[in-house]
Amino acid sequence: MGDRLALLSDWLFTSAFGVYMLAALLCSAEYALTRHAANPPAFAVRFGRCGVALTVLGGLLHLASLALRGVATGRVPWGNMYEYLSAVGLIAVVAWLYLVLRHDLRRMSVFVLLPIASLLFLAGNRLYTEAAPLVPALRSYWIIIHVAAAIMASGVFLLSGVVSALHLASTGKGTGKSGPVRRLPPADHLDKIAYRTGAVGFLTLTFAIVTGAVWAEQAWGRFWGWDPKETVAFASWVCYAAYLHARATAGWRGRRSAWLNVVGLVVVLFNLFFVNLVAVGLHSYAGVD
Repeated sequence: MGDRLALLSDWLFTSAFGVYMLAALLCSAEYALTRHAANPPAFAVRFGRCGVALTVLGGLLHLASLALRGVATGRVPWGNMYEYLSAVGLIAVVAWLYLVLRHDLRRMSVFVLLPIASLLFLAGNRLYTEAAPLVPALRSYWIIIHVAAAIMASGVFLLSGVVSALHLASTGKGTGKSGPVRRLPPADHLDKIAYRTGAVGFLTLTFAIVTGAVWAEQAWGRFWGWDPKETVAFASWVCYAAYLHARATAGWRGRRSAWLNVVGLVVVLFNLFFVNLVAVGLHSYAGVD
Protein backbone atom coordinates (compact mmCIF):
# COMPACT_ATOMS: atom_id res chain seq x y z
CA MET A 1 0.00 0.00 0.00
CA GLY A 2 2.81 2.39 0.90
CA ASP A 3 4.51 1.82 -2.47
CA ARG A 4 1.29 2.61 -4.32
CA LEU A 5 0.77 5.80 -2.34
CA ALA A 6 4.37 6.82 -2.99
CA LEU A 7 3.89 6.19 -6.72
CA LEU A 8 0.69 8.24 -6.70
CA SER A 9 2.53 11.00 -4.84
CA ASP A 10 5.19 11.07 -7.55
CA TRP A 11 2.53 11.21 -10.25
CA LEU A 12 0.78 14.10 -8.51
CA PHE A 13 4.10 15.95 -8.18
CA THR A 14 4.75 15.59 -11.92
CA SER A 15 1.18 16.65 -12.67
CA ALA A 16 1.52 19.72 -10.44
CA PHE A 17 4.70 20.70 -12.27
CA GLY A 18 2.96 20.36 -15.62
CA VAL A 19 0.00 22.44 -14.45
CA TYR A 20 2.34 25.15 -13.13
CA MET A 21 4.11 25.31 -16.49
CA LEU A 22 0.80 25.60 -18.32
CA ALA A 23 -0.25 28.34 -15.89
CA ALA A 24 3.03 30.16 -16.53
CA LEU A 25 2.42 29.90 -20.29
CA LEU A 26 -1.04 31.45 -19.99
CA CYS A 27 0.23 34.19 -17.66
CA SER A 28 3.10 34.97 -20.02
CA ALA A 29 0.58 35.22 -22.88
CA GLU A 30 -1.47 37.72 -20.87
CA TYR A 31 1.61 39.76 -20.06
CA ALA A 32 2.86 39.78 -23.66
CA LEU A 33 -0.53 40.76 -25.04
CA THR A 34 -1.28 43.50 -22.50
CA ARG A 35 2.01 45.18 -21.66
CA HIS A 36 1.73 47.61 -24.59
CA ALA A 37 -2.06 47.96 -24.61
CA ALA A 38 -3.85 50.87 -22.99
CA ASN A 39 -7.05 48.78 -23.02
CA PRO A 40 -6.07 45.11 -22.68
CA PRO A 41 -8.13 42.73 -24.87
CA ALA A 42 -10.66 40.65 -22.96
CA PHE A 43 -9.28 37.33 -24.20
CA ALA A 44 -5.82 38.21 -22.88
CA VAL A 45 -7.24 38.97 -19.44
CA ARG A 46 -9.01 35.61 -19.53
CA PHE A 47 -5.66 33.97 -20.21
CA GLY A 48 -4.36 35.47 -16.97
CA ARG A 49 -7.40 34.42 -14.98
CA CYS A 50 -7.14 30.89 -16.32
CA GLY A 51 -3.47 30.94 -15.36
CA VAL A 52 -4.35 31.79 -11.76
CA ALA A 53 -7.05 29.09 -11.73
CA LEU A 54 -4.49 26.55 -12.97
CA THR A 55 -2.06 27.71 -10.29
CA VAL A 56 -4.71 26.90 -7.68
CA LEU A 57 -5.21 23.47 -9.26
CA GLY A 58 -1.46 22.90 -9.31
CA GLY A 59 -1.24 23.88 -5.65
CA LEU A 60 -3.93 21.35 -4.73
CA LEU A 61 -2.16 18.59 -6.67
CA HIS A 62 1.11 19.64 -5.07
CA LEU A 63 -0.40 19.53 -1.57
CA ALA A 64 -1.87 16.10 -2.25
CA SER A 65 1.55 14.90 -3.45
CA LEU A 66 3.22 15.92 -0.19
CA ALA A 67 0.38 14.54 1.93
CA LEU A 68 0.53 11.14 0.22
CA ARG A 69 4.32 11.06 0.53
CA GLY A 70 3.86 11.58 4.26
CA VAL A 71 1.21 8.86 4.54
CA ALA A 72 3.30 6.45 2.46
CA THR A 73 6.34 6.88 4.71
CA GLY A 74 4.55 7.38 8.04
CA ARG A 75 6.42 10.63 8.74
CA VAL A 76 6.50 14.31 7.87
CA PRO A 77 7.07 14.75 4.11
CA TRP A 78 10.28 16.76 4.31
CA GLY A 79 12.94 14.27 5.27
CA ASN A 80 15.25 14.74 2.25
CA MET A 81 16.16 17.41 -0.28
CA TYR A 82 13.56 16.33 -2.83
CA GLU A 83 10.76 16.63 -0.32
CA TYR A 84 12.21 19.79 1.22
CA LEU A 85 12.35 21.62 -2.13
CA SER A 86 8.88 20.40 -3.01
CA ALA A 87 7.56 21.84 0.27
CA VAL A 88 9.40 25.13 -0.31
CA GLY A 89 7.79 25.39 -3.74
CA LEU A 90 4.34 24.76 -2.30
CA ILE A 91 4.80 27.47 0.34
CA ALA A 92 5.88 29.92 -2.37
CA VAL A 93 2.81 29.07 -4.48
CA VAL A 94 0.41 29.48 -1.56
CA ALA A 95 2.03 32.77 -0.53
CA TRP A 96 1.81 34.03 -4.10
CA LEU A 97 -1.86 33.12 -4.43
CA TYR A 98 -2.51 35.02 -1.20
CA LEU A 99 -0.79 38.10 -2.63
CA VAL A 100 -2.72 37.80 -5.89
CA LEU A 101 -5.94 37.67 -3.88
CA ARG A 102 -5.02 40.71 -1.79
CA HIS A 103 -3.32 42.85 -4.44
CA ASP A 104 -3.51 43.46 -8.17
CA LEU A 105 -0.52 41.30 -9.02
CA ARG A 106 -1.86 38.72 -11.47
CA ARG A 107 0.13 40.05 -14.41
CA MET A 108 3.35 39.34 -12.49
CA SER A 109 2.52 35.64 -12.13
CA VAL A 110 4.80 34.43 -14.92
CA PHE A 111 7.83 35.95 -13.16
CA VAL A 112 6.98 34.02 -9.99
CA LEU A 113 5.82 30.72 -11.46
CA LEU A 114 8.91 30.16 -13.59
CA PRO A 115 11.39 30.23 -10.66
CA ILE A 116 9.09 27.93 -8.66
CA ALA A 117 8.77 25.54 -11.60
CA SER A 118 12.55 25.57 -12.03
CA LEU A 119 12.95 24.64 -8.37
CA LEU A 120 10.52 21.75 -8.74
CA PHE A 121 12.20 20.59 -11.96
CA LEU A 122 15.53 20.41 -10.14
CA ALA A 123 13.93 18.58 -7.22
CA GLY A 124 12.18 16.01 -9.37
CA ASN A 125 14.97 15.37 -11.88
CA ARG A 126 18.21 15.80 -9.94
CA LEU A 127 17.36 15.34 -6.29
CA TYR A 128 14.57 12.77 -6.37
CA THR A 129 14.69 10.25 -3.52
CA GLU A 130 12.60 7.11 -3.14
CA ALA A 131 10.05 7.19 -0.33
CA ALA A 132 11.67 5.75 2.81
CA PRO A 133 11.68 6.18 6.59
CA LEU A 134 13.68 8.97 8.17
CA VAL A 135 17.36 8.44 8.81
CA PRO A 136 18.03 7.99 12.55
CA ALA A 137 19.54 11.46 12.99
CA LEU A 138 16.25 13.09 11.93
CA ARG A 139 13.92 11.02 14.10
CA SER A 140 12.91 13.77 16.45
CA TYR A 141 9.77 15.82 17.00
CA TRP A 142 11.96 18.87 16.31
CA ILE A 143 11.88 18.04 12.61
CA ILE A 144 8.21 19.01 12.64
CA ILE A 145 8.94 22.39 14.24
CA HIS A 146 12.40 23.43 13.09
CA VAL A 147 12.36 22.17 9.50
CA ALA A 148 8.79 23.34 8.91
CA ALA A 149 9.84 26.86 9.95
CA ALA A 150 12.89 26.70 7.67
CA ILE A 151 10.69 25.59 4.76
CA MET A 152 8.27 28.44 5.33
CA ALA A 153 11.09 30.98 5.56
CA SER A 154 12.70 29.71 2.34
CA GLY A 155 9.42 29.80 0.41
CA VAL A 156 8.56 33.32 1.55
CA PHE A 157 12.11 34.57 0.90
CA LEU A 158 11.93 33.18 -2.64
CA LEU A 159 8.80 35.21 -3.25
CA SER A 160 10.18 38.35 -1.58
CA GLY A 161 13.41 38.15 -3.58
CA VAL A 162 11.59 37.79 -6.90
CA VAL A 163 9.42 40.82 -6.10
CA SER A 164 12.54 42.85 -5.25
CA ALA A 165 14.15 41.76 -8.51
CA LEU A 166 11.06 42.99 -10.37
CA HIS A 167 11.28 46.24 -8.42
CA LEU A 168 14.86 46.68 -9.60
CA ALA A 169 13.84 45.88 -13.18
CA SER A 170 10.97 48.36 -13.08
CA THR A 171 13.20 51.20 -11.83
CA GLY A 172 16.32 50.54 -13.90
CA LYS A 173 17.47 52.21 -17.08
CA GLY A 174 15.48 51.58 -20.21
CA THR A 175 12.22 51.04 -18.37
CA GLY A 176 10.13 53.75 -19.98
CA LYS A 177 6.59 53.36 -21.19
CA SER A 178 7.69 51.12 -24.03
CA GLY A 179 10.21 49.15 -22.00
CA PRO A 180 10.07 45.42 -21.20
CA VAL A 181 8.60 45.92 -17.72
CA ARG A 182 5.62 48.00 -18.81
CA ARG A 183 2.44 47.22 -16.87
CA LEU A 184 4.25 45.98 -13.77
CA PRO A 185 2.74 47.40 -10.58
CA PRO A 186 4.22 50.71 -9.35
CA ALA A 187 7.71 50.42 -7.87
CA ASP A 188 6.52 51.66 -4.45
CA HIS A 189 3.90 48.91 -4.38
CA LEU A 190 6.48 46.26 -5.21
CA ASP A 191 8.77 47.69 -2.52
CA LYS A 192 6.05 47.38 0.13
CA ILE A 193 5.17 43.83 -0.85
CA ALA A 194 8.83 42.75 -0.80
CA TYR A 195 9.27 44.38 2.61
CA ARG A 196 6.20 42.77 4.15
CA THR A 197 6.97 39.30 2.83
CA GLY A 198 10.61 39.72 3.83
CA ALA A 199 9.53 40.62 7.37
CA VAL A 200 7.42 37.45 7.59
CA GLY A 201 10.33 35.38 6.31
CA PHE A 202 12.73 37.01 8.76
CA LEU A 203 10.52 36.23 11.76
CA THR A 204 10.11 32.65 10.58
CA LEU A 205 13.86 32.29 9.97
CA THR A 206 14.56 33.61 13.45
CA PHE A 207 12.22 30.99 14.91
CA ALA A 208 13.89 28.30 12.78
CA ILE A 209 17.36 29.27 14.01
CA VAL A 210 16.26 29.30 17.67
CA THR A 211 14.52 25.93 17.46
CA GLY A 212 17.46 24.53 15.51
CA ALA A 213 19.78 25.59 18.32
CA VAL A 214 17.57 23.81 20.85
CA TRP A 215 17.55 20.67 18.70
CA ALA A 216 21.33 20.86 18.31
CA GLU A 217 21.77 21.02 22.09
CA GLN A 218 19.66 17.89 22.51
CA ALA A 219 21.35 16.01 19.64
CA TRP A 220 24.99 17.14 19.94
CA GLY A 221 25.25 18.71 23.39
CA ARG A 222 25.78 22.29 22.21
CA PHE A 223 23.52 25.07 20.97
CA TRP A 224 25.87 26.43 18.31
CA GLY A 225 28.99 25.04 16.69
CA TRP A 226 29.57 27.12 13.54
CA ASP A 227 28.74 24.16 11.33
CA PRO A 228 28.58 25.30 7.65
CA LYS A 229 24.79 25.20 7.72
CA GLU A 230 24.63 27.21 10.94
CA THR A 231 27.17 29.73 9.69
CA VAL A 232 25.41 30.42 6.39
CA ALA A 233 22.01 30.48 8.11
CA PHE A 234 23.37 33.17 10.43
CA ALA A 235 24.76 35.05 7.41
CA SER A 236 21.32 34.99 5.77
CA TRP A 237 19.76 36.22 9.02
CA VAL A 238 22.20 39.14 9.06
CA CYS A 239 21.41 39.95 5.41
CA TYR A 240 17.69 40.10 6.05
CA ALA A 241 18.14 42.02 9.30
CA ALA A 242 20.16 44.57 7.32
CA TYR A 243 17.49 44.67 4.62
CA LEU A 244 14.65 45.26 7.06
CA HIS A 245 16.64 47.91 8.91
CA ALA A 246 17.61 49.63 5.65
CA ARG A 247 14.05 49.51 4.35
CA ALA A 248 12.73 51.06 7.58
CA THR A 249 15.38 53.80 7.54
CA ALA A 250 14.64 57.01 5.66
CA GLY A 251 16.77 57.31 2.53
CA TRP A 252 17.32 53.56 2.11
CA ARG A 253 14.01 52.63 0.55
CA GLY A 254 13.86 51.69 -3.08
CA ARG A 255 16.67 50.22 -5.14
CA ARG A 256 19.34 50.08 -2.43
CA SER A 257 17.17 48.11 -0.01
CA ALA A 258 15.91 45.93 -2.89
CA TRP A 259 19.50 44.95 -3.69
CA LEU A 260 19.96 43.84 -0.07
CA ASN A 261 16.87 41.66 -0.36
CA VAL A 262 18.17 40.05 -3.55
CA VAL A 263 21.53 39.40 -1.87
CA GLY A 264 19.67 37.76 1.01
CA LEU A 265 17.90 35.44 -1.43
CA VAL A 266 21.24 34.53 -3.03
CA VAL A 267 22.59 33.57 0.41
CA VAL A 268 19.47 31.47 1.10
CA LEU A 269 19.88 29.65 -2.22
CA PHE A 270 23.59 29.13 -1.53
CA ASN A 271 22.66 27.60 1.82
CA LEU A 272 19.97 25.49 0.22
CA PHE A 273 22.09 24.00 -2.54
CA PHE A 274 25.83 24.40 -1.97
CA VAL A 275 25.88 23.85 1.80
CA ASN A 276 23.34 21.01 1.70
CA LEU A 277 24.79 19.19 -1.29
CA VAL A 278 28.49 20.07 -1.46
CA ALA A 279 29.81 21.20 1.92
CA VAL A 280 30.33 18.44 4.47
CA GLY A 281 28.82 19.10 7.87
CA LEU A 282 26.33 17.84 10.41
CA HIS A 283 23.42 19.34 8.45
CA SER A 284 24.52 18.65 4.89
CA TYR A 285 23.24 16.24 2.27
CA ALA A 286 26.70 15.81 0.74
CA GLY A 287 26.90 12.74 -1.44
CA VAL A 288 23.36 12.97 -2.81
CA ASP A 289 23.30 11.53 -6.34
